[in-house]
Amino acid sequence: MQDAVTFDPRERHAAPAASATPDAPETSDARAKREFNKLHKRLRRQVGNAIIDYGMIHEGDRVMVCLSGGKDSYTLLEILRSLQRNAPVDFSLVAVNLDQKQPGFPEHVLPEYLEGTGVEYHILERDTYSVVKEKTPEGKTTCALCSRLRRGSLYGFAEEIGATKIALGHHREDILETLFLNMFFGGSLKAMPPKLLSDDGRNMVIRPLAYCREADIAEFARQMAFPIIPCNLCGSQPNLQRQLVKEMLAEWEAKHPGRLESMFKAVTNVAPSQLADRELFDFAGLEEKQARMQASRIDIRQES
Repeated sequence: MQDAVTFDPRERHAAPAASATPDAPETSDARAKREFNKLHKRLRRQVGNAIIDYGMIHEGDRVMVCLSGGKDSYTLLEILRSLQRNAPVDFSLVAVNLDQKQPGFPEHVLPEYLEGTGVEYHILERDTYSVVKEKTPEGKTTCALCSRLRRGSLYGFAEEIGATKIALGHHREDILETLFLNMFFGGSLKAMPPKLLSDDGRNMVIRPLAYCREADIAEFARQMAFPIIPCNLCGSQPNLQRQLVKEMLAEWEAKHPGRLESMFKAVTNVAPSQLADRELFDFAGLEEKQARMQASRIDIRQES
């Protein structure tokens, strides 16, 4: 799209990688710095490509970055800040954390971190924790209800502050895990789209980390020493279906390197005629299509 963000592939603002000289072998610190710079560039490039491919950010956009305190959302905010400095279009960032009133939640961590970045931010207080614990039967996972309540709160707040886009920190593995969860347990072939219009048409959701590997994000978060806040609702629950799918995908990747990359490519390369969704493809009309194709053929024998 004409107004979509594009980025300089030369990564002008990335720190130069340390290089060794014949007289001075590369030190471990220099090597670590060089590897970190490569990782940072890779994440910038992948996020930039996702933004371009799906037209995620445009001139004048006010992007609300949902910051949970986990590695993914910290990385999302940092990479968007980095790209914002040399983007050819003007857009603003506002970080929003939903304080769900989980017991023991360290309320000071995110404000202190965000104050240091200079990014505009809001802490939205909603006691969804009590609702989830009250409504979820013992032994059942809290993810579905928690996600629904969290999404409703954030969508409503985005309208209040005039955000034109809502940026979530879902990465490549999140998308693939959702694909298999829906196939295994939901009977549907769907995942997480990189860009989504909400059902009511009021909010546009983007996932700029869609092309990024979880391992790269985890390493970037470790090197950046982000103050990670664990989730006491979902992260502490054993035997989650998503965790089982995550382990399955990790095992596949370990045995067959590159399999996840191939599967993600498949998500972007769908052939409706080769599936079985009657809403997506007109199987009933194939005879009519065949007749049209046959009628338009040139019979070489008659021409000669």
